[in-house]
Amino acid sequence: NISQLQVGQRLQLECQTDRDSGAFWIRRDRSGALHFIVFINSLARATFSGEQRANPRFEAGRDNRIYHLAVKSFTPQDEGNYFCIISINQMLYFSPGQPAFLPATTTAAPTTCGPTSKHAVTGDPNLKTPDPERRMQEELNYFCHIFLWVPLAGLCLLLLQLVAITTVLCRPKAHHCPA
Repeated sequence: NISQLQVGQRLQLECQTDRDSGAFWIRRDRSGALHFIVFINSLARATFSGEQRANPRFEAGRDNRIYHLAVKSFTPQDEGNYFCIISINQMLYFSPGQPAFLPATTTAAPTTCGPTSKHAVTGDPNLKTPDPERRMQEELNYFCHIFLWVPLAGLCLLLLQLVAITTVLCRPKAHHCPA
């Protein structure tokens, strides 16, 4: 549980699993966009965005079957819901998500002296507000497709290579007849 998160504070998150399959950490921001943070493999090796082994903003690791993520110094750009994702037998399992938001700051509305005028505001009726839930689902579907199609494409390539090798090794030998 996160209580009264403050700018500059260290945020420590944990994800516990009963498998040694590795874990992903992602963040969903206020607009619903997903941001990959890190993958921690079963040997506790962390790979951050951009294939980097270290990140100045985050720390990640594994102790037994608990995968850790730490935001070293929390900033407004780190706000969002944090999810741990485990891949087991090509199925993705998402943690419930941990909300991490700074407390809302309220400011008093400015007071005006004198009369106020009313202005009519018209908008384009064809503009649509993006649905963050739909957008998240589309991004999760894309994420799932990567985990499904990339290994499948690799397997197909391997099978194609095996067929080519088998064809070369098992073709009948050509006999040369003397003239």
